Amino acid sequence: MNKKSTLIVAFALFSLFFGAGNLILPPQLGFKSGELWWLVALGFSLSAVLIPILGILAHAKLQGTLFDFGKKVSPTFSLIYCYLVYTISISLPSPRTASVTHEMAIQPLFDSSSWLTSGVYFLLVFIFVMNRSRILDIIGKILTPAMVLVLVSIIFIAAVTLGAPNGISSFPSPFTHAILEGYQTFDAIGSVVVGGVIIISLNLKHPTVGYTEKKQTIAQAGMLAGLGLFLVYGGLIYAGALHQNVFDADISRTQLLQSISLSTLGNIANAFLTVLVSIACFTTAVGIVTGTADFVKGRFQDSNTAYLITAILGCVLGVLMGQFNVGYIIQVALPALMFIYPVTIALILLNILPEIYATPKVFRSVVFTTLLFSIPDFMNTLGFGEITQTYFSWIPLVEFHLGWVLPALVVFLVTSFFVDKYSKI
Repeated sequence: MNKKSTLIVAFALFSLFFGAGNLILPPQLGFKSGELWWLVALGFSLSAVLIPILGILAHAKLQGTLFDFGKKVSPTFSLIYCYLVYTISISLPSPRTASVTHEMAIQPLFDSSSWLTSGVYFLLVFIFVMNRSRILDIIGKILTPAMVLVLVSIIFIAAVTLGAPNGISSFPSPFTHAILEGYQTFDAIGSVVVGGVIIISLNLKHPTVGYTEKKQTIAQAGMLAGLGLFLVYGGLIYAGALHQNVFDADISRTQLLQSISLSTLGNIANAFLTVLVSIACFTTAVGIVTGTADFVKGRFQDSNTAYLITAILGCVLGVLMGQFNVGYIIQVALPALMFIYPVTIALILLNILPEIYATPKVFRSVVFTTLLFSIPDFMNTLGFGEITQTYFSWIPLVEFHLGWVLPALVVFLVTSFFVDKYSKI
């Protein structure tokens, strides 16, 4: 495959990742971080860029489906994990894209009903999903370049006209707060979902290309997409920090992005923002619904009927859930994220390791530990913070909602370097 094909895949990956949360979360992070915007950018990029791109690299290695990510733990676990991921994906991040599009791109211009917006929106999503063989070309060649042009314009004008950030951060722990905020992009989950979409799309478009060449193309495209995401996130966070003393402190995420666009692009801001929001959200929704339909199709012996039914159900659910406002969907998503995100990160990291360090025994030990030590963070998001502080305060990093990290790392080191080696003697 040539460099042009790699670039198209990179653009497609960027666009499939860059959705509603990726657009509205970074500016507010910068807005509240002030002169510490760079520290927030690093934390956010860790969970919203590095981990997702590692997920793409794992897909390049496996060249399978989401089921392959967890099958070393057990086929039953992997199947349950897959259904959880796809259910969460079509129930929260996919509808959120319609909600953001309505609040930021449609309602300010037309004051129309959210039912009308989400209905038309997911009708178009359905059309794209049913023409999935052309997804890479349409997204990679047309939609992504237009989106990147608008983003770069906003960031460049803000940087040139507003000097340097000098405000004070309102975050007690900017770095860890930004890591957790990166969860809300759903990009780690997105990487294991849309990675499969990319692989199937490549197989449909280039059926004669071998494993090694596809692996190289996906890996290179993933790195390019990751670089693009890092630069755009950093730019949006920086733009938000520049406006810290310009807008009210309690401004909402969507209002802040609208206001930044207006201050940089002037009277044509609404038109540019409409294009940007619509493209960013739409491509993500297409990727999520397509990935879910691909998975169900595979579980039913490549049944096109299963693909069609899943696509319809995904779009109908998107219409229904898309009626809720963005803030509510973000709030509802947090418990689900604190439960599923840590194990997703663990599976991504394990799948990129050489086989010698990632045996089935290592997979089972690390995943079980991650799930176990994620319980306090999950309980905390459900309103049981007092119980967490009373009984789980001894866990390292639990105050930062990262209590699973060190136990999982210790279990990985013990299992891969000692238990496995000892059992082979």
